[in-house]
Amino acid sequence: MEKKDKNSPKNEISVIIPNFNGANFLCKCLSSLQNQTFRNFDVIVVDNGSTDNSINIIKNNYPWVRLIELSENTGFAKACNTGINASQGKYVAILNNDTEVMPDWLEELYRAIEGDKEAGMAASKILLNMESREIDSVGMLIYPDGIGRQKGRGEIDRKQFDSDKETLFAHGCAAMYRMDMLKEIGLFDEDFFAYAEDTDLGLRGRFAGWKAVIAPKAVVYHKYSATTGKYSSLKAMLIERNRIMAAVKNFPFTWVCLSPFYTMWRFCFQLYGVLINKGSSARFKESYSAKEIIIVLLKAYASALKHIPLMLKKRRQRIKKISNREYIKILKKYRITAAELILKD
Repeated sequence: MEKKDKNSPKNEISVIIPNFNGANFLCKCLSSLQNQTFRNFDVIVVDNGSTDNSINIIKNNYPWVRLIELSENTGFAKACNTGINASQGKYVAILNNDTEVMPDWLEELYRAIEGDKEAGMAASKILLNMESREIDSVGMLIYPDGIGRQKGRGEIDRKQFDSDKETLFAHGCAAMYRMDMLKEIGLFDEDFFAYAEDTDLGLRGRFAGWKAVIAPKAVVYHKYSATTGKYSSLKAMLIERNRIMAAVKNFPFTWVCLSPFYTMWRFCFQLYGVLINKGSSARFKESYSAKEIIIVLLKAYASALKHIPLMLKKRRQRIKKISNREYIKILKKYRITAAELILKD
């Protein structure tokens, strides 16, 4: 990929890659971007104070990448926002550092979002394994206590979702966003730090009347949770905390009030999953004791409680362009059950 002259016309798309100690993944990710059939784009890597060899890898091997170095780990959300603020294109594509994209990835995302003027987000088809074609995500679903769930997670891709045109919101691992939408509703909420920031942004976008389309031919391979660990305690704490923050900020009040009951129902399925050794809860229990799990939950709820006043304030600042009835209809259309949420890895 050639380095563009500063005076050349601005790119249509900026690909933004947040990075924290991703030296083991960056080469495959950046090299895959060199082969894109869509050429009118630039790449911005925002480094979150990495202590590995990430910076040297980029500077020595990928001079066409625009590198923004932050002094510390500010979180996924702020790194994305830093990249978005540095971009000038009509669209931004957020991409995890532990991914590889197919040559027509950008072209397919661009075609999907450009083809619908009401689309503010475009979702990729994200695979966990290119050979077996095990799915990570083809768009996103929601559980009524605020947890987002990847559609098709764990299934083998047989093109069963290729006819789907729309989703609730795009998985932030590999998604394209229209800058006009981001200018209207705001960027990622940096109080989330990492996880569920795409849920929050997606729900705000839907409430503002924007659609989320699917680009099933925009294929990405994702080495799942390579940065924080698939079943790390930090990840578990952030997911549990942030789903509360996302719900308080974005759910209808009736859903907010009912969410504790859905959480208790979810806990029942998580216990069941541990007993039958099935699903992510069982895998998490293999690494952590019951005491450690309780501590994680207590930390999550204490932090969420601290953030609730701020989330309520931000709730009042949301852009609203559809009725509550329309919004609830959208949420119900993409709602997932506790069994579907829990009994899969």
